[in-house]
Amino acid sequence: MSAVLTQTHYTDEEYLTLERNASYKSEFHDGQIYAMTGASRKHNLITVNIAGELRSQLKKRPCEAYINDMRVKSAEARNYHYPDIAVVCGTPHFEDAQVDTLLNPTLLIEVLSPSTEAYDRGGKFAHYRKIPTLREYLLVTQDQPSIERYMRQGDVWILSEAIGLEASMPLESIDCVLSLREVYDKVLDDTDNN
Repeated sequence: MSAVLTQTHYTDEEYLTLERNASYKSEFHDGQIYAMTGASRKHNLITVNIAGELRSQLKKRPCEAYINDMRVKSAEARNYHYPDIAVVCGTPHFEDAQVDTLLNPTLLIEVLSPSTEAYDRGGKFAHYRKIPTLREYLLVTQDQPSIERYMRQGDVWILSEAIGLEASMPLESIDCVLSLREVYDKVLDDTDNN
Protein backbone atom coordinates (compact mmCIF):
# COMPACT_ATOMS: atom_id res chain seq x y z
CA MET A 1 0.00 0.00 0.00
CA SER A 2 1.26 3.46 -0.80
CA ALA A 3 -0.11 6.99 -1.15
CA VAL A 4 -3.81 7.85 -1.10
CA LEU A 5 -5.18 9.53 -4.24
CA THR A 6 -6.36 13.14 -4.06
CA GLN A 7 -10.18 12.82 -3.99
CA THR A 8 -11.37 12.40 -0.43
CA HIS A 9 -14.03 9.72 -0.92
CA TYR A 10 -14.91 7.29 -3.71
CA THR A 11 -17.81 4.90 -4.16
CA ASP A 12 -17.17 1.25 -4.98
CA GLU A 13 -18.33 1.91 -8.55
CA GLU A 14 -15.99 4.91 -8.98
CA TYR A 15 -13.07 2.86 -7.70
CA LEU A 16 -13.78 -0.03 -10.09
CA THR A 17 -14.13 2.32 -13.06
CA LEU A 18 -10.82 4.01 -12.24
CA GLU A 19 -9.05 0.75 -11.45
CA ARG A 20 -10.12 -1.01 -14.61
CA ASN A 21 -8.74 1.85 -16.69
CA ALA A 22 -5.55 2.48 -14.69
CA SER A 23 -2.03 1.53 -15.73
CA TYR A 24 -1.17 0.59 -12.12
CA LYS A 25 -2.97 -1.30 -9.34
CA SER A 26 -4.66 0.33 -6.36
CA GLU A 27 -6.48 -1.06 -3.38
CA PHE A 28 -9.72 0.36 -2.00
CA HIS A 29 -10.42 0.81 1.71
CA ASP A 30 -13.77 2.23 2.80
CA GLY A 31 -13.89 5.02 0.24
CA GLN A 32 -10.14 5.65 -0.09
CA ILE A 33 -7.91 4.52 -2.97
CA TYR A 34 -4.28 3.57 -2.30
CA ALA A 35 -1.75 3.07 -5.09
CA MET A 36 0.28 -0.12 -4.68
CA THR A 37 4.05 -0.28 -4.82
CA GLY A 38 6.16 -2.82 -6.70
CA ALA A 39 7.52 -5.99 -5.15
CA SER A 40 11.12 -7.06 -4.53
CA ARG A 41 12.95 -9.91 -6.25
CA LYS A 42 12.56 -12.14 -3.17
CA HIS A 43 8.86 -11.31 -2.95
CA ASN A 44 8.34 -12.26 -6.59
CA LEU A 45 10.36 -15.49 -6.34
CA ILE A 46 8.44 -16.63 -3.26
CA THR A 47 5.10 -15.84 -4.89
CA VAL A 48 6.00 -17.75 -8.06
CA ASN A 49 7.38 -20.68 -6.05
CA ILE A 50 4.16 -20.97 -4.03
CA ALA A 51 2.00 -20.63 -7.15
CA GLY A 52 4.03 -23.38 -8.85
CA GLU A 53 3.59 -25.72 -5.91
CA LEU A 54 -0.14 -25.03 -5.74
CA ARG A 55 -0.60 -25.45 -9.48
CA SER A 56 0.94 -28.90 -9.42
CA GLN A 57 -1.06 -30.01 -6.35
CA LEU A 58 -4.38 -28.56 -7.54
CA LYS A 59 -4.21 -30.12 -11.02
CA LYS A 60 -7.39 -32.00 -11.94
CA ARG A 61 -9.14 -30.71 -8.80
CA PRO A 62 -12.03 -28.22 -8.61
CA CYS A 63 -9.81 -25.39 -7.34
CA GLU A 64 -8.25 -22.37 -9.07
CA ALA A 65 -5.23 -20.35 -7.92
CA TYR A 66 -4.71 -16.71 -8.92
CA ILE A 67 -1.49 -14.75 -8.58
CA ASN A 68 -1.15 -10.99 -7.90
CA ASP A 69 -3.73 -9.54 -10.29
CA MET A 70 -6.98 -11.09 -9.07
CA ARG A 71 -8.76 -8.51 -6.97
CA VAL A 72 -10.62 -9.87 -3.92
CA LYS A 73 -13.59 -8.09 -2.41
CA SER A 74 -14.47 -8.08 1.23
CA ALA A 75 -18.04 -6.83 0.82
CA GLU A 76 -18.80 -6.42 4.51
CA ALA A 77 -15.70 -4.28 5.02
CA ARG A 78 -16.15 -2.33 1.73
CA ASN A 79 -12.63 -3.20 0.62
CA TYR A 80 -10.87 -4.45 -2.49
CA HIS A 81 -7.43 -6.03 -2.18
CA TYR A 82 -4.86 -7.72 -4.39
CA PRO A 83 -3.51 -10.67 -2.38
CA ASP A 84 -0.28 -12.21 -3.62
CA ILE A 85 -2.14 -15.50 -4.13
CA ALA A 86 -5.83 -16.35 -3.89
CA VAL A 87 -7.26 -19.85 -4.15
CA VAL A 88 -10.92 -20.74 -4.57
CA CYS A 89 -12.28 -24.27 -4.42
CA GLY A 90 -15.63 -24.99 -6.00
CA THR A 91 -17.33 -22.52 -8.32
CA PRO A 92 -15.66 -19.10 -8.26
CA HIS A 93 -18.04 -16.17 -7.76
CA PHE A 94 -17.22 -12.77 -9.20
CA GLU A 95 -18.63 -9.33 -8.55
CA ASP A 96 -19.73 -8.75 -12.13
CA ALA A 97 -19.29 -9.79 -15.76
CA GLN A 98 -15.71 -8.40 -15.82
CA VAL A 99 -14.62 -11.54 -13.87
CA ASP A 100 -11.79 -9.61 -12.20
CA THR A 101 -13.05 -9.41 -8.60
CA LEU A 102 -13.28 -12.69 -6.66
CA LEU A 103 -15.89 -12.83 -3.90
CA ASN A 104 -15.38 -16.31 -2.44
CA PRO A 105 -11.71 -17.15 -1.82
CA THR A 106 -10.92 -20.23 0.24
CA LEU A 107 -7.26 -19.36 0.93
CA LEU A 108 -5.38 -16.05 0.73
CA ILE A 109 -1.61 -15.67 0.88
CA GLU A 110 0.44 -12.52 1.47
CA VAL A 111 4.23 -12.38 1.16
CA LEU A 112 5.33 -9.86 3.78
CA SER A 113 7.23 -6.74 2.77
CA PRO A 114 8.70 -4.17 5.16
CA SER A 115 6.29 -1.50 3.88
CA THR A 116 3.14 -3.68 4.16
CA GLU A 117 3.80 -6.16 6.96
CA ALA A 118 1.93 -4.29 9.70
CA TYR A 119 -1.10 -3.76 7.46
CA ASP A 120 -1.07 -7.37 6.17
CA ARG A 121 -1.08 -8.60 9.78
CA GLY A 122 -3.60 -6.06 11.04
CA GLY A 123 -6.08 -4.10 8.93
CA LYS A 124 -5.96 -6.29 5.84
CA PHE A 125 -6.41 -9.47 7.87
CA ALA A 126 -9.35 -7.82 9.66
CA HIS A 127 -10.93 -7.16 6.24
CA TYR A 128 -10.20 -10.67 5.01
CA ARG A 129 -11.77 -12.23 8.12
CA LYS A 130 -15.10 -10.74 7.01
CA ILE A 131 -15.12 -12.91 3.89
CA PRO A 132 -17.35 -15.85 4.93
CA THR A 133 -15.75 -18.38 2.54
CA LEU A 134 -12.17 -17.70 3.68
CA ARG A 135 -10.77 -20.67 5.62
CA GLU A 136 -7.02 -19.99 5.73
CA TYR A 137 -4.71 -16.98 5.61
CA LEU A 138 -0.94 -17.34 5.17
CA LEU A 139 1.77 -14.79 5.91
CA VAL A 140 5.12 -15.65 4.34
CA THR A 141 8.34 -13.87 5.36
CA GLN A 142 11.01 -12.95 2.80
CA ASP A 143 14.27 -13.09 4.76
CA GLN A 144 13.95 -16.37 6.62
CA PRO A 145 12.04 -19.60 5.99
CA SER A 146 8.88 -18.93 7.99
CA ILE A 147 5.17 -19.21 7.26
CA GLU A 148 2.36 -18.30 9.64
CA ARG A 149 -1.02 -19.87 8.99
CA TYR A 150 -4.30 -18.64 10.40
CA MET A 151 -7.05 -21.28 10.14
CA ARG A 152 -10.71 -20.47 10.74
CA GLN A 153 -12.41 -22.73 13.26
CA GLY A 154 -15.92 -21.38 13.72
CA ASP A 155 -15.51 -17.77 14.79
CA VAL A 156 -11.91 -18.28 15.97
CA TRP A 157 -8.68 -18.07 13.96
CA ILE A 158 -6.00 -20.52 15.09
CA LEU A 159 -2.31 -19.69 14.44
CA SER A 160 0.28 -22.29 13.49
CA GLU A 161 3.81 -21.79 12.18
CA ALA A 162 6.30 -23.61 10.00
CA ILE A 163 9.92 -22.49 10.45
CA GLY A 164 13.06 -23.72 8.71
CA LEU A 165 13.75 -25.25 5.31
CA GLU A 166 12.95 -28.77 6.53
CA ALA A 167 9.46 -27.72 7.63
CA SER A 168 6.24 -27.91 5.68
CA MET A 169 2.91 -26.15 6.04
CA PRO A 170 -0.31 -28.14 5.53
CA LEU A 171 -3.10 -26.17 3.85
CA GLU A 172 -6.13 -28.00 5.16
CA SER A 173 -8.71 -25.88 3.34
CA ILE A 174 -7.40 -26.95 -0.08
CA ASP A 175 -5.74 -30.27 0.89
CA CYS A 176 -2.23 -29.22 -0.15
CA VAL A 177 1.16 -28.98 1.58
CA LEU A 178 3.83 -26.32 1.07
CA SER A 179 7.43 -27.41 1.56
CA LEU A 180 9.43 -24.44 2.83
CA ARG A 181 12.43 -25.70 0.88
CA GLU A 182 10.36 -25.27 -2.31
CA VAL A 183 8.83 -21.95 -1.21
CA TYR A 184 12.30 -20.46 -0.64
CA ASP A 185 14.02 -22.02 -3.67
CA LYS A 186 16.51 -19.47 -5.12
CA VAL A 187 15.48 -16.94 -2.44
CA LEU A 188 17.94 -17.63 0.38
CA ASP A 189 21.67 -18.00 -0.22
CA ASP A 190 23.64 -20.80 1.44
CA THR A 191 24.45 -18.71 4.51
CA ASP A 192 20.71 -18.20 5.11
CA ASN A 193 19.74 -21.88 5.08
CA ASN A 194 18.74 -22.54 8.66
